[in-house]
Amino acid sequence: MKAGNSITMADSAPSDAHSDRIVSLLSEHAELERELADPAVHTDAARARQLGRRYAELGPIVATVRDLDATRADRDAAAELASEDASFAAEASQLDAHIAELETVLSELLVPRDPNDSKDVILEIKAGEGGEESALFAGDLLRMYTRYAERHGWKTEIIDVTESDLGGYKDAALAVKSKPGGSHSGVWARLKYEGGVHRVQRVPVTESQGRIHTSAAGVMVMVEAEDVDVTIDSQDLRIDVYRSSGPGGQSVNTTDSAVRITHIPTGIVVSCQNEKSQLQNKEQALRILRARLLAAAQDEADVAASDARRSQVRTVDRSERIRTYNFPENRISDHRVNFKAYNLDHVLEGELDAVLDALSAADMATKLAAE
Repeated sequence: MKAGNSITMADSAPSDAHSDRIVSLLSEHAELERELADPAVHTDAARARQLGRRYAELGPIVATVRDLDATRADRDAAAELASEDASFAAEASQLDAHIAELETVLSELLVPRDPNDSKDVILEIKAGEGGEESALFAGDLLRMYTRYAERHGWKTEIIDVTESDLGGYKDAALAVKSKPGGSHSGVWARLKYEGGVHRVQRVPVTESQGRIHTSAAGVMVMVEAEDVDVTIDSQDLRIDVYRSSGPGGQSVNTTDSAVRITHIPTGIVVSCQNEKSQLQNKEQALRILRARLLAAAQDEADVAASDARRSQVRTVDRSERIRTYNFPENRISDHRVNFKAYNLDHVLEGELDAVLDALSAADMATKLAAE
């Protein structure tokens, strides 16, 4: 069965259809292990990070195959003993059940993954219909994602925000990055389901009659592009600088530190004013621009990615909702998978896993059905 860290492939796959792929993935994992053990590889940080991500992705598959091989060996031994001593029959039956569970897990692990699942993301949150109430809700969403990231040991960085008069956000950009010691799940793997229109139902702070209003905020989730992912020609950029402003147009800086970058070939415009210096705002704007360009390129290259992007926000209209946050009933509803729970207060504190698990499970069921 096993010799040192090697794995034999006899009976390791849940079906013959998966056998060749498992052999290939195990070989790839072993090769990655050898490469990562070479100190020379780590002189190239980007290359080492890429290899490390792939190695981590393959880890659960390798661990499950090893567990499956070991359990099958134990089952065969128990079955042999049961032929001589009936008391071992129950153990053999239990091991058969465990084998069935492991085969299910392995089948799910072998479903082709989104190649971006291990990557970091940039979330853009924009207020929509509802005026100040929508801006306040956008602030609630920003806080919810920040709290969720903290629960998973991820690092967050506010790239840029534009505040509203009452302390909400007209728009905000948040970078979320995994870090050593954090969750093994990729940031994109979890947060990619958040793109779309989020609707809120509650009594606004500006409502004097106590009536419930409905407003909306939009969330766009993008893979944070690395330098190797997107090349931007400086001649394709028009860069304008202007003076930062706060709520009500009140001046924040006395220098022209805010930056607006227009990518001429695509017409994409990104503005940043959160940092104190023009150079810092330019770098942050370029981060967002790279992410948007990468998303646009993926849309063109991959029909599946295009379908996923179409499910995200195009216009922040209440009728295009993916989720509703109902404060009077303390209810959260995700309309894509008919998920409903009455713990909205906890969700807004970052307890998003239940709804994300439901979305992930539905996604997995669709992929398994297509196998």
